[in-house]
Amino acid sequence: MYKYVLWQVTDGVGRLTINRPDSLNSLNSEVLSELSAILGEHERTSGLKALIITGAGRAFVAGADIASMSTMEPREAKLFALRGQEVMQQVAGFPLPVIAAVNGFALGGGLELALACDIRLCSTKAKFGQPEITLGITPGFAATARLGHVVGQSRAKELLFTGRVIGAEEALQLGLVDRVYEPEALLSAAEELAASIAKNSAVTLRLLKSAVNVAHPTIATYEAEMFARCFYTQDQKEGMIAFLEKRPAKFKNR
Repeated sequence: MYKYVLWQVTDGVGRLTINRPDSLNSLNSEVLSELSAILGEHERTSGLKALIITGAGRAFVAGADIASMSTMEPREAKLFALRGQEVMQQVAGFPLPVIAAVNGFALGGGLELALACDIRLCSTKAKFGQPEITLGITPGFAATARLGHVVGQSRAKELLFTGRVIGAEEALQLGLVDRVYEPEALLSAAEELAASIAKNSAVTLRLLKSAVNVAHPTIATYEAEMFARCFYTQDQKEGMIAFLEKRPAKFKNR
């Protein structure tokens, strides 16, 4: 039924796998639609108590699909950002605990997906970052709202302003992830944590997550507006073309 998303349930624990490994599970409109559909389909599944999100192959999600973004007009870019924010909010607002099992690259939209989860586990090979600035754009899927909430405003700004990519140990030190595992142990650890959650009352878990989420920052549509404005600039075009051509960007407004 789904082309890019795999779903399975075992003993009350769902596992959602982004399955586009040839593109490092990058998020385009089709992947976002499938992710949204499967979350909506299962948010009230009887017996479900926890959800694990991971990626197929060597990436969690390496970002939004730059090839498809590179030709967007500003209005189209804003709609794409708003759609991405809607899906990230679906993850954050999923009525049961969501665990990110970050097996590899979690960059751009991939880190935004992980930030929308309640708990983040990762492998020693995981890489994290919001490198949008190096493409001449801002984040679009709510990193400006969520990253500071997780690691603090100053650390978030440093990562956002530089586009720096960090490894698992630094991510742990920053509080971006909760635990780090060897690659072969990551999914088992996520399943063990999910199973410990699934021993509890489903009704109580839903009420508890709802109570915690009341204090969570809302997604500002302002971010989508800033993202869209980037697509009026030559720097956005140069940044994305350079990425696709595998060369350093030559920004006019350095």
